[in-house]
Amino acid sequence: MELRQLRYFVAVAEELHFGRAAARVHISGPALSQQIIALERDLGAQLLCRDRRSVQLTEAGRSLLEDARQILALTGGARQRVRLRAAEAIPLRLGYASWLPDNVIACVGPTVALRIDDWVLPSHVQADRVARGSLDLALAWISAHSARAHGLRAHLVRAEPLETVCPGMSSTEPVSAADITVLIDSDDWAWSSWHRFATEFAIHVGASIAKIDDGGITGDALYAHVREINAPVLASPKRHTAVAPPGLGHRPIADPIPLWTWSLLHRADDDRVSVRHAVESLLSLARSYRWPLPPPGSSWTPADDPHRDALISGD
Repeated sequence: MELRQLRYFVAVAEELHFGRAAARVHISGPALSQQIIALERDLGAQLLCRDRRSVQLTEAGRSLLEDARQILALTGGARQRVRLRAAEAIPLRLGYASWLPDNVIACVGPTVALRIDDWVLPSHVQADRVARGSLDLALAWISAHSARAHGLRAHLVRAEPLETVCPGMSSTEPVSAADITVLIDSDDWAWSSWHRFATEFAIHVGASIAKIDDGGITGDALYAHVREINAPVLASPKRHTAVAPPGLGHRPIADPIPLWTWSLLHRADDDRVSVRHAVESLLSLARSYRWPLPPPGSSWTPADDPHRDALISGD
């Protein structure tokens, strides 16, 4: 008696139809019938009464069905536990572009070991590394086209509302999107994701575009550009330690609010239990903080954002 024969028998017993059962277990009807006959021969008992119009369980078949379900459940559980134990021995590598939750390792462990990759690189580079297999997971911004081209799944972890840096004190009074300036740097390799996002946003709302060549999308150089332009400038989601100098502050944006989406990326064909556990754990953490939810009011994401429909519908 083989496990596959028990699986075939359970399918027939539950469907009471050889054609449907064969489709369910992905073998041909004649092959399924031969496997059931072999199982009956091995057990020395008739399990099914069948004719051209119906299939019924015998008393022996009803008795075996309960045992077969238990045996298959036990083997499935054992397989899951073995895979999880194997996953513990090989840490998953998580890369990120800028933002990383403080408690990301704690939320995934101890079932699966997670190692944060030391290289903090642009979103498009981290997506390439996941596709090539040098990372298992990454938190990054990605377009729907790029995700498909790389064979990646993109799960929404956070929809981050972007703000402005502007002359004056920090305030909760929003700045109209049309009144801001976006910075585009000459280094398109380092800032390619930002350039796609910021340029499309500026065109959509009619905002100004300022070309720079000093990497001043963030940090102290950003504050210098705000002083020079003397107008609100769109702040990127890239984290930095520079403190806004006196006379400059942060304000929210309205009409619409630009949303930068952080995706958890993994290869679409990566069906390892450890990856699935890590994804489910991180998405659960995100939901607990309500990170994927858009803020109240009109918001904007690029046309090719993989999460655009979900954010618009509020799911």
